[in-house]
Amino acid sequence: MTTDERMAGTLGDAALRTLRVRESVRATPRSRILRLELVGAPFAFRPGQAVRVAPHGRPRRPYSIACAPEEVAERQSLELLIRGGEESIGDADPMAPGSLVDVEGPFGAFVFPERVDETRVLFVAGGAGIAPLRAMLHHALRARPALTIDLVYSARTPDEFAYREELTGLARAGHVRVTETVTRTVEGDRWTGRRGRIDRHLLGSAIAGPDTLCFICGPQSLVHEVPGWLRELGVAAERIRVEQW
Repeated sequence: MTTDERMAGTLGDAALRTLRVRESVRATPRSRILRLELVGAPFAFRPGQAVRVAPHGRPRRPYSIACAPEEVAERQSLELLIRGGEESIGDADPMAPGSLVDVEGPFGAFVFPERVDETRVLFVAGGAGIAPLRAMLHHALRARPALTIDLVYSARTPDEFAYREELTGLARAGHVRVTETVTRTVEGDRWTGRRGRIDRHLLGSAIAGPDTLCFICGPQSLVHEVPGWLRELGVAAERIRVEQW
């Protein structure tokens, strides 16, 4: 672990604060985007860090912050990607707009470094693992616009790609190259893109050389397998960063 990462793990005082839900919208059939009001309450964190969140007074769970620090400062809100089923989204939704939620943090050493010597960055996401990588991506586009960025993103079904419209727009504008793959076949879906899990071959198409800084977040199988494939492709271990809970 680098000095930069060790410092990131202690950034902030891990204070507990109570915030109001500004907006709650569906991201996928199994997740939603939660935006928490921060007007008058500055919130310092590093892109990739997480917070522990729950409806006011309930046990808190960890969620990665899904927006860049620059966006928080501009919009005065904190954005999270909440997986469905963990909190109700029905009539008694404890995280409906206007509700109060407890937020503790930030914490975590899985962060985008302040200094990047590499010219290329690869983000590898599976499912809700896109959240911290989105925060890093948006930060990198502002702070390191000369970087060449690739995103390899897998989801179970075509409708479970969070932020898909946004990512497609960034790809069309030439800011990032996005490769998507669907891991399950569902009868009747019209997906014409790639199918299958992220593998060594797919990663090889996104790696232009060993001097690529890589970030991985997703299911356990993904974070266990991808680093080995990247090393086989010539990427040094110190250039591979993995988020693990």
